[in-house]
Amino acid sequence: MTRRPRADALSAAVAVRDLSRRFGALTAVDGLSFEVAPGEMFGLVGPDGAGKTTTLRMLAGVLRPTGGDAFVDGVSIARDPEAVKRHIAYMSQRFGLYTDLTVRENIEFYADLYEVPAAERAARRERLYQFSNLGPFEHRLAGQLSGGMKQKLGLCCALIHQPRILLLDEPTFGVDPISRRDLWLILEEMVSQGVTVIVSTAYMDEAERCDHVALIDHGRIVALDAPSALQATLAGQVIAVRTPEARRAGTLLRQLPAVRRATLFGDTVHVIVGGDGRTRGAIEQALADAGIPVMALQEIEASLEDVFIERVADGAGQQATA
Repeated sequence: MTRRPRADALSAAVAVRDLSRRFGALTAVDGLSFEVAPGEMFGLVGPDGAGKTTTLRMLAGVLRPTGGDAFVDGVSIARDPEAVKRHIAYMSQRFGLYTDLTVRENIEFYADLYEVPAAERAARRERLYQFSNLGPFEHRLAGQLSGGMKQKLGLCCALIHQPRILLLDEPTFGVDPISRRDLWLILEEMVSQGVTVIVSTAYMDEAERCDHVALIDHGRIVALDAPSALQATLAGQVIAVRTPEARRAGTLLRQLPAVRRATLFGDTVHVIVGGDGRTRGAIEQALADAGIPVMALQEIEASLEDVFIERVADGAGQQATA
């Protein structure tokens, strides 16, 4: 596993040490260890069922760990989970908005909940309106908002007490592309102001926005570093082949000796090969011989998803031979 030197446990905003959680015979989180520096965007990245939500619920003090510990702003989640809640804002996938309250009433409710001083509320609310663009909708019922606007309102409610650490569980799931972009701009603004953000996502393009990421599969970290550093670790070249017969092309190309992996990305196949420049010609020839039309074929930089697939496959191979 690639590791970059990080802040130690005393200076880290969040320090996770061998964190585990079991549900009966199921191990949902299996010995996670990582640190998150103050004022950085850290991503927990992986598919559904990888353990991202369980990890965030433990960090939020909502769920007790079965083993290990984590220190959130210096507070142990194992020994004092209630104290953790004073240092964070946690936005789950189903954040508790009240659909029969307006945008402003929801924000006021959370301001009451977090005991935000009355003298500071108007200024904080206006600042939240500025970056979320919810000001014109402050009298609209939350139940009448679009999915993206509901997520923005959820963020506003989570941020009203100006937390030092923000935990977000797949905040853009099911949100349209424009709202996804807007939400990430809000998060980047928060980080620029010194807020530490830990966000879970299954979208690899979103993960590339983070300062550091932990790629998680079946409750374990398979890679941990900055996205660019992880992308640089992928050995060989990645050739993108776009074709209307991507599935058949992938099956064919996996049979070529020089091809290590061929993975489908919609109508494109990412082919990972060695550094031999003759491989491209062999790919073109094999597709032509099979009568598979090619719309584009070019060498590209490895994506984070390429790295994740490679690491997961390598891990599975190691387990199989152990």
